[in-house]
Amino acid sequence: MKWTRTQRYLPYSKWPTEYLKKITRQTADSAYRPLYHTAPTSGLLNDPNGFSYFNGKWHLFYQSFPYGPVHGLKSWVHLISDDLVNWKDIGPALLPDTPYDSQGVYSGSAHVIGERLFLMYTGNVRDENWQRHPYQNGAWMDQNNRITKLPQPLFGQPQHTTDHFRDPQLLEKAGRYYVLLGAQNAADKQGKIALFASDDLKNWQDCGYLNFTDQNLGYMIECPNLIWVDHQPVLVFCPQGLDKKLLNYQNIYPNTYLIGKQCNLADGSFTTDQSLTLLDHGFDVYASQAFNAPDGQAYLVSWLGLPEIAYPTDQENWAHCLSLVKKLTIKNNRLYQQPVAAIKQLRQNQQQLTGKLPATSETVLVKNPGKQYELQLEIPADQKGTLQLFRDSKQQQGFKINFDTTQAAQLVLDRSQAGQQFAQAYGTTRQVDLTAQQPLTLDIFIDNSVCEVFVNGGEFVFSQRVFPLPAATNEITLEAAQEIIYNGRWWQLAN
Repeated sequence: MKWTRTQRYLPYSKWPTEYLKKITRQTADSAYRPLYHTAPTSGLLNDPNGFSYFNGKWHLFYQSFPYGPVHGLKSWVHLISDDLVNWKDIGPALLPDTPYDSQGVYSGSAHVIGERLFLMYTGNVRDENWQRHPYQNGAWMDQNNRITKLPQPLFGQPQHTTDHFRDPQLLEKAGRYYVLLGAQNAADKQGKIALFASDDLKNWQDCGYLNFTDQNLGYMIECPNLIWVDHQPVLVFCPQGLDKKLLNYQNIYPNTYLIGKQCNLADGSFTTDQSLTLLDHGFDVYASQAFNAPDGQAYLVSWLGLPEIAYPTDQENWAHCLSLVKKLTIKNNRLYQQPVAAIKQLRQNQQQLTGKLPATSETVLVKNPGKQYELQLEIPADQKGTLQLFRDSKQQQGFKINFDTTQAAQLVLDRSQAGQQFAQAYGTTRQVDLTAQQPLTLDIFIDNSVCEVFVNGGEFVFSQRVFPLPAATNEITLEAAQEIIYNGRWWQLAN
């Protein structure tokens, strides 16, 4: 279906009820829809927003266009959890129903103030010439999850930016409120992080741009997040148009981070002696949102999807999902990401995997692992082989994880033969270099079309979508380039 602008921005009230029911059924019946990851009930799931802890619950919102797998008239959907794993969808939270968000409720954040949760988001407004006018809007949520929008915007677009000005992250430091926003500088069309400050959430001061780099980071920065991990400031953001000489990436746009030495929002400075680093080395992560919980612990969740990329489930009228929530720590000047501990509650029917595999041979580790499972595997140093997921019995299809723990240590993920192909223009492999002659641990989560791989306790993460052919047999196999000793565990995961 070719979507016109009129269809994309048709008010929700004008869509036929039967149409929404039809595509909701279609989405529910999809063989690719994940079950323990958050996915839309229909249409498009976009950026995670408003990640927070309020009134004894974890809260998370996501951008939604419920009428198709495209970017259209967006709203927010509200999720609540007791454990960061089991999320309850309580329905729409922010709708595009005011003059300041009439063409879409775009991304934003949340912050607890007193006994209420303050939501801050970008309102997308277009004039008769389809010129964009972004507004930064606010809303209050009470302890009964009732949301009331402020009647007027907090502030509009400053003159020194273009209309690419969005994705506010609201912070509070030393009794003052600060907002970081993704922006494009008007003078040179470079991506920046804008900074605003306020004493009362009403009167806002334009503080210019956050001073954190002298490098040209491309033409736009989206989804800036400032968090503190183990008492160190960390910037997480998505630069668009980034020169690959500054960072070797393959996805259409990367999700990146910088670990800082210190950060002072009062003077708009973030200092670091580190280079820009990929947040996730997989095929399909973007628009991550992170926040510090009341105890200071930092958590992060990502959009498993990329802008401007067609996915196989577009044909089923739904697209994308959210990653597992990850706990963040810093080790050896690197950001480590691990699934929150509550994910272990989903484990069922453990199977031990231990053995020795002769060179140039292949064995089936798990014959019928199902479509929702966790696999942990430990490989000693000086080993070389291939782990395959979604493997068919004819050995023609599979998602390959090639590992090498010898002197030339590296890990390569290959989805060139893993079912339905997409985004091939951006390559079919992703890889990282490992520490030479050291053991390797893998913790892998499969959920129908979701594959998240945590390497060496979260030192590296590969997150991606995989769409195996419907008739393919689902096996987990191990192939040895040389003799391999392995030890692992497999669990079925409850929905």
